[in-house]
Amino acid sequence: MLLSEQAYRDIDREIAKYPADQKQSAVMAALTIAQGEKGWVSPDVIRDVAAYLGMPPVAVQEVATFYNMYNTKPVGRYTLTICTNLPCALQGATQAAEHLKRKLGIDFHETTPDGLFTLVEGECMGACGDAPVMLANGTHMCCRMQPEKIDALIGELKESA
Repeated sequence: MLLSEQAYRDIDREIAKYPADQKQSAVMAALTIAQGEKGWVSPDVIRDVAAYLGMPPVAVQEVATFYNMYNTKPVGRYTLTICTNLPCALQGATQAAEHLKRKLGIDFHETTPDGLFTLVEGECMGACGDAPVMLANGTHMCCRMQPEKIDALIGELKESA
């Protein structure tokens, strides 16, 4: 068993939402739980989830690589996803993304050498009126991300690391 007992209990809770013969329907929830615990879904995690759900590993791999919310490579402690779709781009997201790249010294889908930050280009986050929008660790929505706010957020994250 690759995950903690708590992770398997959480997966079991998700499985219980579906008919007994459809436990593979919980694959997305299981991957989310596993990624929350491990930080990313490694090939070993994919095989473990597949075995737990009674699925072929390739089927779990297909899900993990189709959706962009799953990290199939190691990521930094903090993943910063900036929306670059047109509404955000028109409100300065392209400039904000360039500022992030310079500030962190990395490009999209790269991780800083200290392992703290991974920068990701994202799709619409449904907050066009608050553009440019950035998501920190997939859970914390940051709005109107001008360079000063970006610098402050990075400073806060570095301090809390």
